[in-house]
Amino acid sequence: MTVSRTIEYFLQYVMIDTQSDETTGVTPSTPKQHELAELLARQLQDMGAEEIAYDREHCYLYATIPATTGCENAPVLGFIAHMDTSPAVSGAGVKPRIIENYDGKDILLNEAENIVLSVSDFPDITRLKGKDLIVTDGTTLLGADDKAGIAEIMGACEYLLQHPEIRHGRLRIGFTPDEEIGEGADHFDVGLFGADFAYTVDGGELGELEDETFNAASGRLTVSGRSVHPGSAKGKMINAILIAQEFQGLLPVFQNPMYTEGREGFFHLDRIEGNVEKTVAEYIIRDHDRNAFEQKKAVFARCADFLNAKYGQGTACAEVKDSYYNMREVLKEHEHLMENAASLLRTLGVEPIVNPVRGGTDGARLSFMGLPCPNLCTGGANYHSRFEYACVQSMDMVTELLILLAEKYSS
Repeated sequence: MTVSRTIEYFLQYVMIDTQSDETTGVTPSTPKQHELAELLARQLQDMGAEEIAYDREHCYLYATIPATTGCENAPVLGFIAHMDTSPAVSGAGVKPRIIENYDGKDILLNEAENIVLSVSDFPDITRLKGKDLIVTDGTTLLGADDKAGIAEIMGACEYLLQHPEIRHGRLRIGFTPDEEIGEGADHFDVGLFGADFAYTVDGGELGELEDETFNAASGRLTVSGRSVHPGSAKGKMINAILIAQEFQGLLPVFQNPMYTEGREGFFHLDRIEGNVEKTVAEYIIRDHDRNAFEQKKAVFARCADFLNAKYGQGTACAEVKDSYYNMREVLKEHEHLMENAASLLRTLGVEPIVNPVRGGTDGARLSFMGLPCPNLCTGGANYHSRFEYACVQSMDMVTELLILLAEKYSS
């Protein structure tokens, strides 16, 4: 089959391991993200982009697609995507392959390891029967989150530069590191970027448009115990592991990701490690409603207070740090961004899917930093998973959507 430039770019990008790491405490969290940034900088230069600025310390990349003649005074529109992939599944040695004319049945990803992308586990995939799908060999994630977004932006930029007859204002392009660990906007230079508004291209299924995210915080519980030989532990031992379990038991049972959907928030125990002397549990706390979000943080603290009253002050230390807020608070003042994207999707024959993001994007923080920034689809699915896939036709259509958006804001 003949693939578009967008797909060519994508197949190239997923071969580069850009997995981020939340434990390093530096930006970028992994130096290997620079490999993709350097490649993108070269490709932008080769295609004729201008004002290419590569933050070599923090691994941010900015570029300009200049306005066409007569559109110099149009609003400045931005497109943003992130270069890192999730720490949840390895992104090293990705082996992408294209399944042409998908038959709607189970896909054998890896015969040797019997890894199957099954319809029973992922029934949504059947909607793509007859389309071309990009999958892995089942041992890694694919990296469509968010290399599909990068490829679509690059494909759109190249097309616009090659077709000066398409009217558009000045376009700003931004690629960020470390979005997957919640740090993608940490060193983003909104002033340098200089856009009036932007779109992150970091969603999923074709048609998805998102202007609402969770309010998000990270929670950390540290339990200090006392280790004593179990043969003589009566009245002396304080088992930090068991107290951490007790803390989890105090949280609302059904405010858990396994039982929530839509705008329902949750407490998610993401990691726990330790021993009798000390146990640390890491949580993420989420809710779309700001008041409910604040209540959840208060519950988290009260659970620790209860355990301290029971076992002694200093036994349980609960720390909460806000990560980002619901970007709807900002974007409700910029309805044209969603309205125009929805209208253009319909022009392409795609019905918009407007749902709250059960997660976050760089756009959530950027919106509060002065850059209104809803989120667009990419055409990928099953992110952060070895069962991740992307649809060729959907990705090409997102590229077309970006071109139409650039044209829409030409005056």
